[in-house]
Amino acid sequence: MLSADQRLDAADRLRAAERDRAPIPPLTAVWPEIDVVDAYEIQLLNIRRRGRPVLGHKVGLSSPVMQQMMGVDEPDYGHLLDDMALDSRHSVPARKYCQPRVEVEVGFVLGADLPGAGCTEDDVLAATAALAPAIELIDSRIADWKIGLADTIADNASSAGFVLGPARVPPGALDLRKIEASLRRNGEVVAEGRSDAVLGNPVIAVAWLARKVADFGVRLRAGNIVLPGSCTKAIDARAGDRFQADFTGLGMVSLNFNGGAQ
Repeated sequence: MLSADQRLDAADRLRAAERDRAPIPPLTAVWPEIDVVDAYEIQLLNIRRRGRPVLGHKVGLSSPVMQQMMGVDEPDYGHLLDDMALDSRHSVPARKYCQPRVEVEVGFVLGADLPGAGCTEDDVLAATAALAPAIELIDSRIADWKIGLADTIADNASSAGFVLGPARVPPGALDLRKIEASLRRNGEVVAEGRSDAVLGNPVIAVAWLARKVADFGVRLRAGNIVLPGSCTKAIDARAGDRFQADFTGLGMVSLNFNGGAQ
């Protein structure tokens, strides 16, 4: 476990990396003794310093594909802040990020608070007002995505932005295990998957999140957005790329990148 000064040092390094768009060496290489508790405390230090309203949370590394890609064996979570919400009508400046990628997700919009430690899948279904098509923009402030679990947790679960499509579908209208999803980059299909890639059912991921954040005194509230994890592999995003994700029963969502820095 790290000292308070070491946690602050790690948070400072991540904050500077994001500000300067200059990825840093893995925290796990600098401090091999760093653990998951350290990492969440580092994440919270930077979330508090940003001083932005929390719109919800994301679950990361919730599919075997992503866990294998990142070399970890359990999920993590991060915060979705109001300045991370993107608008599909406006392109995103690719150079604002260090090494951006996009993921395809079934978003949950909560209509009621979720319980904490005892949250079940039935609780999630009862509290969900709607499902929405979503793309998450992920980014790593760790050089070359060379991350361990503590690295990505400390780095807000490698989250940088998200966009929801226009559809809002009641959860009872779909089989949440069988939502097919595809991602096109510049018109070409670059990834395909199904919602059961997320722990067998994305509802399981949302219930896991509710229980996990309760350990830190946090509750998932009505109006929150929850991104439960990616249905497909992550795809690199470059200046000029145009992405469109299509979901059976949920419609589409798009996210485009330009060459600007702001």
